[in-house]
Amino acid sequence: MNAAAAHTVCPRHCEDCGLRRSPAFTSASPAELQTIERLRSGSQAVPAGTTLIRERQPNARLYTLYAGWAVRYKTLSDGRRQILNFLLPGDVAGLQQQFGEVSLHAVDTITDCHFCVFEDDALWNLYREHARLGYDVTWLAAREESLVDENLLTAGRRSAPERVAMLLMQLYRRLDRLGLLAADGSAPFPINQQHIADALGLSLVHTNKTLRRLAQMGLHDLSGGRLRILNPRVLARIAEFYDSIPRLAPLL
Repeated sequence: MNAAAAHTVCPRHCEDCGLRRSPAFTSASPAELQTIERLRSGSQAVPAGTTLIRERQPNARLYTLYAGWAVRYKTLSDGRRQILNFLLPGDVAGLQQQFGEVSLHAVDTITDCHFCVFEDDALWNLYREHARLGYDVTWLAAREESLVDENLLTAGRRSAPERVAMLLMQLYRRLDRLGLLAADGSAPFPINQQHIADALGLSLVHTNKTLRRLAQMGLHDLSGGRLRILNPRVLARIAEFYDSIPRLAPLL
């Protein structure tokens, strides 16, 4: 296995986790790493286009995305979909279901993904045995709520250019913090225009026109599955995106 492939496979031991070397995440003590590793049931490779968690699924497990892109969403009876959030490495999937009987949303993979998988009772044991790790889970839930709040504002009040600008800036900054930008400033961007439309509550035609308009203004370049922000100041001003220095995120 080459180095690039190895980086996309969740290692057996938490101390070997490549994400833990990223400056985006808080450090963990040896005792915390041992606890997290003990609560794991293994890892799981999931091909692109696979449903990891189904809506109304009972007993959905808790996952940490190690590599790849996934999406969390809800659907209506006629198939219309609202994307709630895009999941990037380090994000947790299945957390909300741990506090209810069934999953209230679905999670699909956009690219080939690798997940760290936890035991069914991992969350309860984590709260009981490690107060700091329990606090970290609470922090992750609060951050997820803040993202939902921002997305509700975007869908409810922002114009189409503001919505697209906000999504591009959010994802680009998240990728930057994960160290996924190339030397030319481009970032992997495997989501398509339908994903963007479903996330922003826009039609596919309106999404296409808005992306082209922002590109013609020289604000971004989206081609070959990669995104480059060419004028972040103007794009952020359109979105009213106030990018403060974020607190380092916990990693399960």
